[in-house]
Amino acid sequence: MEKISYYTKEGIQKLNQELEQLVKVERPSISKQIAEARDKGDLSENAEYHAAKEAQGMLELKIAKLQEVIHNARILDESKLDNSKVLLFSIVKIRNLKNDALMCYSIVPEQEADLKKKKISVTSPIAKGLLGKKVGETIEIKVPAGVIPFEIIEITR
Repeated sequence: MEKISYYTKEGIQKLNQELEQLVKVERPSISKQIAEARDKGDLSENAEYHAAKEAQGMLELKIAKLQEVIHNARILDESKLDNSKVLLFSIVKIRNLKNDALMCYSIVPEQEADLKKKKISVTSPIAKGLLGKKVGETIEIKVPAGVIPFEIIEITR
């Protein structure tokens, strides 16, 4: 069953760069390690050979999974998204009503999440609580620290 995932243009580029690195750099490197280990003689007792073959199997699995992700990836046209409510790729400014702190997050696919860049995964508790909500709404979101009330201040792209 195909699992369609939505990405930004930059997210798709990162996936393609990672795939290119695996195919053009790491695959030849492992092939070279296997050839060098094979040249050392008896393969039945050659730990280097078996380790290299196992690494090759893991790499091929990683390449196949990444190719599947890229095949099922779709670029979401952000210009066609509704700004009146929180959706994937929304930039949301919220106020924590407990301590009056303002926060601003971008809601992104799980693979593009980066808290340092204020990009939170669409599957995170905060993002799940915000999805579908509108400016001015107050919601209570259960986070590891407990239940926190938030007010949505602004939604942009």
